Amino acid sequence: MGKGFDVAVFGAYGHTGRFVVAELRERGFGVLAVGRDEAKLRGLPWQGLDIRQASVDDPASLDRAFEGADAVINAAGPFAGTAAPVIEAALRAGLPYLDVAAEIEANIDTFAHFGDRAEGATVIPAMAFFGGLGDLMVTAAMGDWTSADEAHVAYALSSWHPTGGTRAAGKVSRERRNGQRIRFSGGRIEHREDALPTLDWDFPAPLGTRAVLGEFTMADVVTVPSHLAIPEVTTYMTVDAAREVVTPETPAPPADGPSSQEFVVDVVVRSGGEERRIVARGQDIYAVTAPLVVEAVQRVLDGRTKATGVVSAGEVFDAPGFLAALAPHVTVETVA
Repeated sequence: MGKGFDVAVFGAYGHTGRFVVAELRERGFGVLAVGRDEAKLRGLPWQGLDIRQASVDDPASLDRAFEGADAVINAAGPFAGTAAPVIEAALRAGLPYLDVAAEIEANIDTFAHFGDRAEGATVIPAMAFFGGLGDLMVTAAMGDWTSADEAHVAYALSSWHPTGGTRAAGKVSRERRNGQRIRFSGGRIEHREDALPTLDWDFPAPLGTRAVLGEFTMADVVTVPSHLAIPEVTTYMTVDAAREVVTPETPAPPADGPSSQEFVVDVVVRSGGEERRIVARGQDIYAVTAPLVVEAVQRVLDGRTKATGVVSAGEVFDAPGFLAALAPHVTVETVA
């Protein structure tokens, strides 16, 4: 599938980066393993990787690292510090750029800072479980609607053991928000200081009704409104998973292979008196990011795209076809 293409993975030795490298190799891509720590790059458990040491503080090193690549995947967070330098290097080299950033502020920055500069190029932020999957699902649910009143993306995780990268990214985001929380309402991002609301969400069987935190805002509030006319976009997280991710004592996920974590993503889009619903199920939110971003890079390199510039998944790809291609990693069904 990927034969003849070489993909540079910045942050190849990170938790998610390793899943990305494995998925690329399984699909026949050549991999340029890029990162700050050469010893960690050389410690990756695959033969035949092209090792390239580079740092975001050294633009020339990034330029050297991306020589011979056909595309760049950025898997190194916090993306508040890595996205812009890596995008700059990808643009200099004329390469498509994709990242797996779940950081809302970093995603906002990418659209704001590169929207006018990436004309004719391909820059896809948040091509991951948070941001990319939800956007594809909302887009597919919209179908022939050109606008909707509201979109709701509810996440049910059986557990959430955060990686060190998730914790570091969360710290950066909290600092940038000055302790405030974010929601998307009235067609714009709002910063608020009140507590998150708690409510019940009726997930499809066998989950049933679960307590969730409302306005537990994820990257979907950036990706979805970037191309869909929906003034109210709200995301939710099951209470137990939300509690785990912010608890310091929660252990990291296993270092090797997917975890046993299971997820359900329940999307509801409403327009007038009509409602459309689509549900996705799978295992390990970090591992599943790999088939998401690698399927995306495959489609970009094959020319199966609908737009250029800074674009989100639902805007640039055929959403129903993309979701179908994620099987067996993700199963998606429309709910009547």
